[in-house]
This record gives sequence, structure tokens and C-alpha cells, in this order.
Amino acid sequence: MKTKKFFFLILGTAFLSTGAIGIFIPVLPTTPFILAAFFCFTKSSKKAEKWILKNRYFRSYIENYKNKKGVPLEIKIKSILFLWISLLFSMFLLNQKNLYIILILVGIAVTAHILVLKTNKTN
Repeated sequence: MKTKKFFFLILGTAFLSTGAIGIFIPVLPTTPFILAAFFCFTKSSKKAEKWILKNRYFRSYIENYKNKKGVPLEIKIKSILFLWISLLFSMFLLNQKNLYIILILVGIAVTAHILVLKTNKTN
């Protein structure tokens, strides 16, 4: 039984790390990884579960999902702005015209995904 808990703790830590990186890399989705980490922590460690629920950075992802509130409009706007600034910077830095199409398509797809998410009107 301890092996199972250890496995979920390691998996949860990996998901949490990936989700945290996703905060800064627009193409990597944050919310699914944070939710997966929370699930793993509930299966492995009450201490880790309490920590993620109290963490000021990750708590809102879990609360918004559990309460079906949606994503605050401010977060949607910031995410889309950060996404396009990052993509444009990447295009400028790489300066490879054949990559422009891929980056633009990724930007459109991620923007559409963000816009489709339910908007939390209370925050």
C-alpha cells in the first residue's frame, strides 16, 4: 500500500511541476496538470492535499473547478496577451518564416480554447 501512495505522490509532484511551468509557457495547459496533481495528492498524502488547497497560486484552479465557477475574465485577458507576446517574440527570435504558420495556428487554437472556457463573473 505504501508503494501506491508513493507512486501517487511522485506523480502528483510531476503534474504540479508541469502545471507550474505551464503558468509561464502559454502552449502548456496549467489547469489540467494542477487538477491531476490534486487528484494524486488526495490518493497519496493528506499533507500534500492540504498544502495544494492552501497554496495561493494553485488554490484558485482547484476551487474554480470544484465550484464550476470558470476562469476570471482578467486571467483570460492576461493569458491571451501573454500568449501572443510570447509567440511574437518567438517569431522574431527564430526568424524562420515556415515556423510562423505553426506558431500562428497554435496561437489561434490556444486563444480559442481560452475564450471557450466559462468566464467567472464574480472575480
